[in-house]
Amino acid sequence: MDAPKFPTRPPAARFFSFPTKNPSSAHKPHSRSLWLSIASSVVFVVLVYLAAASRSPPPPLRFGIIIDAGSSGTRIHVFGSKGESGAIPSLVPGSTAVMRVTPGLSSFSGDPERAGASLEELLEFAKGKVAKDRWRDTEVRLMATAGLRMVDMGSRERILESCRRVLRLSGFRFKNEWATVIPGSDEGTYAWVAANYALGSLGGDPEKTTGIMELGGASAQVTFVSSETLPPEFSHVLTFGKTTYNLYSNSFLHFGQNAAHESLRKLLNSRDIKTSDVSRQEGTPADPCSPKGYSHGGNFSECRSTALSLLQKEKDNCVYQLCHLGSTFIPKMQGNFIATENFFYTSKFFGLSPTSSLSEMMHAGEEYCEQDWSKTKKKYHSAEDEDLSRYCFSAAYIVALLHDSFGIPLDDKRIEYTNQVGDVEIEWALGAFIVQSIMTKRSENPDWVTAMIHGDLVLLLLVASALLVLTAWLVSKWRRPRMKTIYDLEKGFCLHGSLTNPNCGVH
Repeated sequence: MDAPKFPTRPPAARFFSFPTKNPSSAHKPHSRSLWLSIASSVVFVVLVYLAAASRSPPPPLRFGIIIDAGSSGTRIHVFGSKGESGAIPSLVPGSTAVMRVTPGLSSFSGDPERAGASLEELLEFAKGKVAKDRWRDTEVRLMATAGLRMVDMGSRERILESCRRVLRLSGFRFKNEWATVIPGSDEGTYAWVAANYALGSLGGDPEKTTGIMELGGASAQVTFVSSETLPPEFSHVLTFGKTTYNLYSNSFLHFGQNAAHESLRKLLNSRDIKTSDVSRQEGTPADPCSPKGYSHGGNFSECRSTALSLLQKEKDNCVYQLCHLGSTFIPKMQGNFIATENFFYTSKFFGLSPTSSLSEMMHAGEEYCEQDWSKTKKKYHSAEDEDLSRYCFSAAYIVALLHDSFGIPLDDKRIEYTNQVGDVEIEWALGAFIVQSIMTKRSENPDWVTAMIHGDLVLLLLVASALLVLTAWLVSKWRRPRMKTIYDLEKGFCLHGSLTNPNCGVH
């Protein structure tokens, strides 16, 4: 008997997939469509941005208030500016204002609680210059200088606290740390910023900047870019944009014109000064720095020598390789300079040009000192006697300071005596406003945020568009392979053979 036959089940088919090549022309319509969509999107985004930018309102007017608490009075400065965040602000014509009251805060050392009240009139003035809806956004900072530096620490802090109480209630934006006594070097640095802002050189080549010299009442400041290696205590680094400035900046406390004149009086009264013409006559010490006939004086040469002795008084205490002024280090004076405050007032009084040399200042001083007092009074009949009596000393002191101490040649014309460049007053308060504005804006808008919000947005759009186009190009180049299923019934199928190869056993 034959064995029973059972139906056999064909072996399970195994499936293999292989990519098949398709003509590139099959994807061309799809690629063109994709490219057109991407290009249209990019053009649309750019056009929308440009349209929005053309209709966007101009940057709002920003205000800032700096209170300059000096030795002889207090000034409030209101500045209005525009500009991109983090950039050097641009002053808006007609939006700046200043007001001054006397006496200075240092005069309240005997009654510190009354100091704050002296600011109230100034703050009311500022409120009239800033729109009420902008008060809360307008910073007010009080920066005291040489006058308050010479007040003892306890009285100084009580004066400042009295001012802080008034400033907190002013309606303007204020923090307690914004009322302080600033170092003299900061005062000089701010003045340098103001001068170079006015000249249009701020943010440019350091070698093309202009130094500044200030002769105030209680102190003098000198600031300029120096190529020398400076002691750390005199080195100050400022950065504007991509430009860094290495500054020498120093303040000479007690070397201001009024302080120096007071030192002269003490020197005369102590009889420590010994010159051929200085003697006591009728109980009054002769003063070589007074005009002839005013106080037995009128000797410019001796006045200059006396002024130099005041300037070099502590030279024996010099700890540096070379000290040009007392015990203080000063590098070689480089570049051009602007001389402000009492430098300017003295030059203007004598009718000198802004670029006159020290030799011209010296000759004007000699003539004034030796002119009979009666003629001087007749010529300047509207001026106070005390004011007129000081110009002999002023001229001699400037020559002794700039030539005999700083080493500037008498015929050098690198110095311009002025308080103003164009329409811009050169005040250190302006420099403080510029620096504080930049610092405030940077803290409000970190660099990457600023780039997105402001001028770099166009660049970001272009980069994003380029990446989008590149992605589209890569996608268009990538061909997703079509798969063809092969049934292998184990009849000699060749996995690596051609699909059209008959030896592969394709069924």
